[in-house]
Amino acid sequence: METNRQKKIGGVIQKDLVDILQGEVRKNGISNLVISVSKVSVTTDLSVATVYLSIFPQEKAKETLEGIKSNSTLIKHDLSQRVRLQLRRVPNLVFFIDDSLDYIEKIDNALAGKENPIENRDLLEKRRKS
Repeated sequence: METNRQKKIGGVIQKDLVDILQGEVRKNGISNLVISVSKVSVTTDLSVATVYLSIFPQEKAKETLEGIKSNSTLIKHDLSQRVRLQLRRVPNLVFFIDDSLDYIEKIDNALAGKENPIENRDLLEKRRKS
């Protein structure tokens, strides 16, 4: 269970990361790409922040995530400049793709009868974290 402090720090990080990532997309003139930060979870010792990203279109998600991971130190530096008056230390950032919307869509299709996971075992694929 997250404490109030963890939730507040996660909210601050989430808000500023959205600004940083969307600003970089706009600054580099990349069109047809939307990056949103769906959730930020901070560990109890406030040393690691797990960031879940939703990237649209889905075809560019893996490539974009790799680019974000390779530039995580620069992103952390930009974040530290924004939150320097609110946080003493900025947690290390770990990025993942948020695949919860895909998971919900599979459940909706199964419930609607469009896809039957009992007959087609491939639909029972476990959720993966990228």
